[in-house]
Amino acid sequence: MERVGIIGAGTMGRGIAYVALTHGAEVVLYDVVEEALERARAQIEGWLQEALAKGRLAEAEARNALERLRLSDHLEALAAVEVVIEAAPEDLNLKQEVFRRLDDLCAPTAILASNTSSLSITALGAATRRPERVAGMHFFNPAPVMRLVEVVRGLATSEETVRALVDLARRWGKTPVVVKDTPGFIVNRVARPFYLEALRLVGEGVADPPTVDRIMRTLGFRMGPFELMDLIGLDVNLAVSESVYRAFFEEPRFRPHPLQRQMVQAGRLGRKTGKGWYNYEASPA
Repeated sequence: MERVGIIGAGTMGRGIAYVALTHGAEVVLYDVVEEALERARAQIEGWLQEALAKGRLAEAEARNALERLRLSDHLEALAAVEVVIEAAPEDLNLKQEVFRRLDDLCAPTAILASNTSSLSITALGAATRRPERVAGMHFFNPAPVMRLVEVVRGLATSEETVRALVDLARRWGKTPVVVKDTPGFIVNRVARPFYLEALRLVGEGVADPPTVDRIMRTLGFRMGPFELMDLIGLDVNLAVSESVYRAFFEEPRFRPHPLQRQMVQAGRLGRKTGKGWYNYEASPA
């Protein structure tokens, strides 16, 4: 699988594109917003220059990687790819519509993978005529750095598809783990209490976000829950929280906290907007 299509030029999409490019793949990066594509190209160029400066890539490797990148706001540009990794917003209806269109567009042998954090791979596969070739390929933020990839097996996903994505993740220098199609999979299910209990502590006035984050770093975590929410994006964090909550039939232990919605309504989404639980406007990320 040397020809890769990626849907969504946001934080995750551009990160996955960079990983694929630096491991020899040809990448078609698709987004409906042209400005997002240009920002993605600039970010990828910056990462390549940083890798070049640190000696991780040779000059020819960095140049060739950029030459293998194609940007498009037309989904038809993905017709010839061998695997698509969808990194669109965390909305099941939106993703199902994308998978329906990909099913019509891509070759029958192409694998359709989703970077979803929590949504049902089985439901995405059911939107196509090839559910056996639909799976999850869940990267973690920042994708160029984080080694773990969850390869999610839907109800109809074939063993061949799972093996192909596991092999691809390994070729890209990642550590794949195969998981069942369950809400939140492994990491995001474990992470719900990490975020939600921290939000409850702040909501009850027990501590403020910097205190909670500082304590968690003291215990050995690289980032505290509020720092991590700012990095991921509070809108993404809320969407995943709501998805897991609904998928478990509104089980109370997964209930999102009102502070999450309030922050999103205020437009304080974290690093990508300059403000979240912390202010990044003085020193942009």
